[in-house]
Amino acid sequence: MSTERDSETTFDEDSQPNDEVVPYSDDETEDELDDQGSTVEPEQNRVNREAEENREPFRKECTWQVKANDRKYHEQPHFMNTKFFCIKESKYATNAIKTYKYNAITFIPMNLFEQFKRAANLYFLILLILQAIPQISTLAWYTTLVPLLLVLGVTAIKDLVDDVARHKMDKEINNRTCEVIKDGRFKVAKWKDIQVGDVIRLKKNDFVPADILLLSSSEPNSLCYVETAELDGETNLKFKMSLEITDQYLQREDTLATFDGFIECEEPNNRLDKFTGTLFWRNTSFPLDADKILLRGCVIRNTDFCHGLVIFAGADTKIMKNSGKTRFKRTKIDYLMNYMVYTIFVVLMLLSAGLAIGHAYWEAQVGNYSWYLYDGEDDTPSYRGFLNFWGYIIVLNTMVPISLYVSVEVIRLGQSHFINWDLQMYYAEKDTPAKARTTTLNEQLGQIHYIFSDKTGTLTQNIMTFKKCCINGQIYGDHRDASQHNHNKIEQVDFSWNTYADGKLAFYDHYLIEQIQSGKEPEVRQFFFLLAVCHTVMVDRTDGQLNYQAASPDEGALVNAARNFGFAFLARTQNTITISELGTERTYNVLAILDFNSDRKRMSIIVRTPEGNIKLYCKGADTVIYERLHRMNPTKQETQDALDIFANETLRTLCLCYKEIEEKEFAEWNKKFMAASVASTNRDEALDKVYEEIEKDLILLGATAIEDKLQDGVPETISKLAKADIKIWVLTGDKKGNSLCREEVNLSYHYSLLHARMENQRNRGGVYAKFAPPVQEPFFPPGGNRALIITGSWLNEILLEKKTKRSKILKLKFPRTEEERRMRTQSKRRLEAKKEQRQKNFVDLACECSAVICCRVTPKQKAMVVDLVKRYKKAITLAIGDGANDVNMIKTAHIGVGISGQEGMQAVMSSDYSFAQFRYLQRLLLVHGRWSYIRMCKFLRYFFYKNFAFTLVHFWYSFFNGYSAQTAYEDWFITLYNVLYSSLPVLLMGLLDQDVSDKLSLRFPGLYIVGQRDLLFNYKRFFVSLLHGVLTSMILFFIPLGAYLQTVGQDGEAPSDYQSFAVTIASALVITVNFQIGLDTSYWTFVNAFSIFGSIALYFGIMFDIHSAGIHVLFPSTFQFTGTASNALRQPYIWLTIILTVAVCLLPVVAIRFLSMTIWPSESDKIQKHRKRLKAEEQWQRRQQVFRRGVSSRRSAYAFSHQRGYADLISSGRSIRKKRSPLDAIVADGTAEYRRTGDS
Repeated sequence: MSTERDSETTFDEDSQPNDEVVPYSDDETEDELDDQGSTVEPEQNRVNREAEENREPFRKECTWQVKANDRKYHEQPHFMNTKFFCIKESKYATNAIKTYKYNAITFIPMNLFEQFKRAANLYFLILLILQAIPQISTLAWYTTLVPLLLVLGVTAIKDLVDDVARHKMDKEINNRTCEVIKDGRFKVAKWKDIQVGDVIRLKKNDFVPADILLLSSSEPNSLCYVETAELDGETNLKFKMSLEITDQYLQREDTLATFDGFIECEEPNNRLDKFTGTLFWRNTSFPLDADKILLRGCVIRNTDFCHGLVIFAGADTKIMKNSGKTRFKRTKIDYLMNYMVYTIFVVLMLLSAGLAIGHAYWEAQVGNYSWYLYDGEDDTPSYRGFLNFWGYIIVLNTMVPISLYVSVEVIRLGQSHFINWDLQMYYAEKDTPAKARTTTLNEQLGQIHYIFSDKTGTLTQNIMTFKKCCINGQIYGDHRDASQHNHNKIEQVDFSWNTYADGKLAFYDHYLIEQIQSGKEPEVRQFFFLLAVCHTVMVDRTDGQLNYQAASPDEGALVNAARNFGFAFLARTQNTITISELGTERTYNVLAILDFNSDRKRMSIIVRTPEGNIKLYCKGADTVIYERLHRMNPTKQETQDALDIFANETLRTLCLCYKEIEEKEFAEWNKKFMAASVASTNRDEALDKVYEEIEKDLILLGATAIEDKLQDGVPETISKLAKADIKIWVLTGDKKGNSLCREEVNLSYHYSLLHARMENQRNRGGVYAKFAPPVQEPFFPPGGNRALIITGSWLNEILLEKKTKRSKILKLKFPRTEEERRMRTQSKRRLEAKKEQRQKNFVDLACECSAVICCRVTPKQKAMVVDLVKRYKKAITLAIGDGANDVNMIKTAHIGVGISGQEGMQAVMSSDYSFAQFRYLQRLLLVHGRWSYIRMCKFLRYFFYKNFAFTLVHFWYSFFNGYSAQTAYEDWFITLYNVLYSSLPVLLMGLLDQDVSDKLSLRFPGLYIVGQRDLLFNYKRFFVSLLHGVLTSMILFFIPLGAYLQTVGQDGEAPSDYQSFAVTIASALVITVNFQIGLDTSYWTFVNAFSIFGSIALYFGIMFDIHSAGIHVLFPSTFQFTGTASNALRQPYIWLTIILTVAVCLLPVVAIRFLSMTIWPSESDKIQKHRKRLKAEEQWQRRQQVFRRGVSSRRSAYAFSHQRGYADLISSGRSIRKKRSPLDAIVADGTAEYRRTGDS
């Protein structure tokens, strides 16, 4: 009932959300939201070694207990869980990991079980069983067994190769070694033998084998540097730091061997960035957090050795908890193909039932009265008809093609390799090729309607550069000399006076340097001192050079800027930080670091100066900083104006501030801080509350502005995709000004439109309006381009998704009477109907806009927007991003693309496709996606056609054999038709065919639209293929039948026996279907031609072999068509019949294709027709560009154009680059000039 209460109080229509605030943190799980309440600290338990064994866990959430150097402790009965009946195992996992699925014993049964869970395989297994019943089968068992074994074998081999690779990987990892304390000494042990509670030693460049608590290291204050590329792809180093007590006492081997600490912590979970626990040792408790934990998969760097205590092992480690199953994605064509297979199955059942009824009637009218047909069985006609029903199910089973699914997988695998091998999507600068991480979605790349893109690192480079700043209300960063005069052209600032400058910062405001050196405004120096001291960057000295390791590019850019301006961060320990201030080294005591998180949006540091003063320095988002400023801040408005200017220039901003703290005030606050640090429950919330008490009455210093440049080729890519009718939505966590738009959009206007439509629909349909037929009313009058810019807070308001934390203190009464329960249920239904209608209206509104930009949205909101478009527009979506905050969106979309960028590899690891630059997206979609879609559609249409043409000959034959389920072909031909005689050409077409070249595909993006509209494969196309197959089967049967009636051969013998008839039909069929695929092929290569004529030659070669007398002698019951091929095909009459049959099948197709291309040509046909002229135009255009002079190739220094916003860029398709126009524009303007030049 709490859900109902919450849902009723979720939306307040009078509330006005803050546009600049991210509405809530995705780090909070639903359980946490449920458990929010008053944070009451339990009394600290006195811990001693003797009482540890009997002590109950002292808090609810920390139920995981670890005892150092005591394996027997973890084997106690109350730590054992029942696994199966009476079999028990410890809840503490071993450190051996198992990612493989099979072993030598289980491979065959388990793999077969998994394969027969597929309906098609199970269907053919049932057919095989039916064929073993002689009463109903007229077809040899091997006709189904051979194709089924081939399908099962190919799939099993693929699974086996994959699993062997997993076995090797597991073995390699489990057999890695490290040093573990055993019998009081460090001894080498394999990873798989490590257990919870072991103390281990790791050395430089070692992988961390389990989740361990850092006890000590070779570095001062037991710092330990780790690389987390295995976890999140981040290559920049992060540091961990042990407790002071363990750093002091646990450095030697003997002390580590006698260490008997006891840990109570959270249960194993998948949250990489959080850890809550407490170490009890020496009768004292010490708080543990994520900064003291080394996670499995990390690599020790720049640290000679370190010691740790294993807390989670094997499957309990956080990296293994995160390796859960990814949601299985299937393409639109997959679903359509399955429905068509079901349709074929229904047709098969109806045909079999009709033919069975026909047989029963024939038996009653003819069979019972024909003595020469008596088979010794006295069965009734109805029973014979029933048996024949199953007989026809077997004979016509090839209507449901067994090899279809395997062929589709082979084609997709090949297409994936083509993407991997595409050198035009290879980024040489970082040696990063494109990678198809899945083989099941290629053709869906040709059907995309909506692209949802992150901004930072996806559209931009995520390489941050310090560009401007505002200090004490004054903006710095323009082109100015030391006298504060502006110049268009001025030399770069010379930082040679600063020995710590790295020489990489390009800055042009000489006046700022003059202010720093003169010291006239102390706020200027304090500004850069704050940048040098308030951060979590780590420093490493190599050959006298300072190397910074920052957790984010923004922070690294700010610390590097302070270094170049004379305030260099030199070193840090657990309690101190050393800064060079204009050449003078000073060391400050660090009293507290109030770290950044997604809720706080700021970080602070409290230091004691050498003079003894205590100061707090803070940097963070302007929205949270301005709420905490002292009311007497004279430069508040000037700084806000500067922030607006920076945001309009698409620069990333942070506000800087400080305050001085009295000794008494700090002492009181520090007590609360220490208490919150060891809080039993809700430690993070308790710390945030304490942080709030000190972070107030701040003095504003100014703001920084960092540039994140646009990636190369982004405007051109957006223009091309827009011309392909693909809509691009930008979903970003940045503020509205930074989200690529200067033009303000009236959000309240859009909001009122949503309310107005809600009221209209409510008046029409009442409470249950959603059950009434929808009335589509456009939000806007036709014409004009509109952009929708919306923030996360407004998004929650509009979609009724605003979260409210539930308090345990507030107890609302539950419904006591039936009337109250009914009213509450109705209220919930009304709210659900309102919410669903509101969501649909938002999607309709957004889709009427040319561009949509969602700012300040959380990862969960990104996924929600994608899901809404999927749900209400039934459109194919693609999400592209480069960071961990994009993973949810990438997994939700039909196709997820990861950018191998600066923010790590988490997005890549969760994606379906990955590459290094956004500009490669146009080639992925317009070339590979379109080709894959066209190839797959051609393949499926042809596959259904050839199987209907093959199978329905049995149907026509049944009218002449008493509906007796007699086959029209030889058994071996039925067996090999789909395997050898018609498989290779269609596979090669599915792999190699292309209607136009890749260059023309990019030049004419409009070609992409056929995939969006499902024009090449749908139910209409399917029934056309079915009809084509039916007509072909009729021609294949009736022309030879007519030719064979009352016929005499050259030798005076009648060739019209059943076996010769079967050979004639089979030969005509193989030639027809192979020539048909030749007509369907647009891109001819030697391989295609060889496969077509090779398949025909292979058919005749195998047929003559299996019709030979020699093989009949060896297997007389299996090969019964002895001499048929040689006898029949030596008759010219038979060859003329085959040629006539093939011609009648193919000539109408040729005529229809010719008329279609002449009278109703598609865009692709037009381009193919003029491809030589288009190629000449392209070569001419390249020559023209070689001789262009005086055109600058420099793009605007900002992320997007100053004059127009990002929304206008999407809708208009104009490029910011002046040097090179979009290719379509060149073609449109240049063709006439080229013709005039040619005429002259």
